[in-house]
Amino acid sequence: MNDLFDITGKVAVVTGGAGVLGSNISRRLVKAGARVAIVDIRKEQLDARQEELKELGGEVMALEGSVLDIDALDKVSSQILEKWGKIDFLINAAGGNLPGATLDVDQSFFDMDMSDFNAVTDLNMNGTILPCMVFGKVMADQKYGSIINVSSMATYSAITRVPGYSVAKTGINIFTKWLASEVALKFGEGIRVNAIAPGFFIGDQNRKVLLNEDGSLTERSEKVIGRTPMKRFGNLDELNGAVQFLCSDAASFITGVILPIDGGFSAFSGV
Repeated sequence: MNDLFDITGKVAVVTGGAGVLGSNISRRLVKAGARVAIVDIRKEQLDARQEELKELGGEVMALEGSVLDIDALDKVSSQILEKWGKIDFLINAAGGNLPGATLDVDQSFFDMDMSDFNAVTDLNMNGTILPCMVFGKVMADQKYGSIINVSSMATYSAITRVPGYSVAKTGINIFTKWLASEVALKFGEGIRVNAIAPGFFIGDQNRKVLLNEDGSLTERSEKVIGRTPMKRFGNLDELNGAVQFLCSDAASFITGVILPIDGGFSAFSGV
């Protein structure tokens, strides 16, 4: 009997593939036997990630391109199809926040820098929508494929200080549900669109907010842990099982879902 979770030989596109999240997911996909095309604008990091992935023994392409440039994405798509002939999965890992779009403790909404707010919403929302448009078109022609977007705990309830990021990720939620409905109705059951919603993971972007210089928890971190039943931060590797599941045939009847991976944060009232 075939393993429902098997993705051997499948072709995955990972945007933001040179970043921490994208490269982590790419490693898991390569180890699971998928062929992986990582897409990013950071050339040096992209080349380094490609070498790391090749050392795992997988088939890998590293392609330079911006998720905000539809012409560049079209070129990337053509290169992948020329080499591998299909695109089975799209993981939209490109995104993130900007320091200027995060309010300091002593700032309010009225101090917000709108240029940074717009940059964050553009990167996260259009940086998800445009790859879906380009690589999703390939899936529509094939009549099969799985798209996985990246949401956030900032969409479940208001989290202070991150207005732009919260708005952008909330937009990704409804876009995920809308696109899932759109492609299933018009192109058949073979195309699925879902999202993962990571809880709190310590990374480069939030390290200073969550950890003091001595490594102890900040006041904000204490609040996060207090609302997380598992009483810890997540490990990035803990996202990988959900990604592989949503890519695989094990999730063949799942579409339009936003899956929390959060140690119970979204379920717990705090009481």
